[in-house]
Amino acid sequence: MPIETTAIDREDRLTGVLLGAAVGDALGLPREGLSRRRAARLFGPAPLEHRFIFGRGMVSDDAEHACMTAQALLAAPRDAARFARSLGWRLRGWLAALPAGVGYATLRAILKLWLGFSPERSGVFSAGNGPAMRAPILGAALALAPSRIEPMVRASTRLTHTDPRAEEGARLIALAAAYAAVRGPEQVNPAELLAMLRERVSDGELRRRLDCAAELLARGASAEEFAGAIGLHQGVSGFIVDTVPAVLFCWLANVRDFRRAVEDVILLGGDADSTGAIVGGLAGATLGARAIPGAWLRGIADFPLSVGWMRRLGARLAREFRGEGEGAPRGEGPLGYFWPVLPVRNLVFLVLALKHGFRRMLPPY
Repeated sequence: MPIETTAIDREDRLTGVLLGAAVGDALGLPREGLSRRRAARLFGPAPLEHRFIFGRGMVSDDAEHACMTAQALLAAPRDAARFARSLGWRLRGWLAALPAGVGYATLRAILKLWLGFSPERSGVFSAGNGPAMRAPILGAALALAPSRIEPMVRASTRLTHTDPRAEEGARLIALAAAYAAVRGPEQVNPAELLAMLRERVSDGELRRRLDCAAELLARGASAEEFAGAIGLHQGVSGFIVDTVPAVLFCWLANVRDFRRAVEDVILLGGDADSTGAIVGGLAGATLGARAIPGAWLRGIADFPLSVGWMRRLGARLAREFRGEGEGAPRGEGPLGYFWPVLPVRNLVFLVLALKHGFRRMLPPY
């Protein structure tokens, strides 16, 4: 994919990917797994606000995977095999802290890592959303070195998922993030991008859905109309062939409006935290952290992966992944945080998640 560089604030864009994923994840989390209709009855329509606990939000595995991927990139910015090993150890540690939400395929893959399987052999046959959650930061960070995107996406994907559709979907999201990260929003051309992505697709159903997205975007259709056209009447599932077209459509339909892009995909229902995180990452790559609504950022109450910590992580990524003529990489490595608190944090998260689970048993239906 040809990439043209414009004068952009790399730190703002990379921080935008991380914080965009965090707010999309946190806003979508209370609605995860609910149909569009039921979610609207329980939580109401747009504008969206944090609803996880007392008007505040917390992040789940989607934003955590984005941060782990960024850390692994800092540990091994130019070697896909070393990157996979670093990400594998981070996934092991993440599971050891007993997170409340883990995708089934990702869980099995991490257990294989703990049993001694190498990162090249730990993946399981699945086309879930895990690799797509990790893809926006890969594409945005490596946008100025595009030849490294596919090897890193392949390493990230095969660590947990071996279905070719999982790798293909993650690659499309990473390439879309790279395309956005080196352009101003006015330079993002949906028809051009979808045509370029279509050339990289071998799965027939995914290609058909990208064609449908291009057609309906040209007609100015709504996200709900697009979801209906590709059969997602109850929401976007955790299947990557459903997720990738939906997130690309919602992002490209609102390429200059961070809030609307994230709200449109979350309001479709289904795997709302994952889709919200992916669209948030793409919108952040396009518009930067400055475009994220302040109330959404202030509403995230989490630790140790706080908003401030993610800002520092984005700044470190920007220093490492510089363009030509911008000086040598700093080689600072991953950003530390107070990891011993994670099991306590995850216990609090679990209690709150169970509260939401019990609430769903009650009306309105």
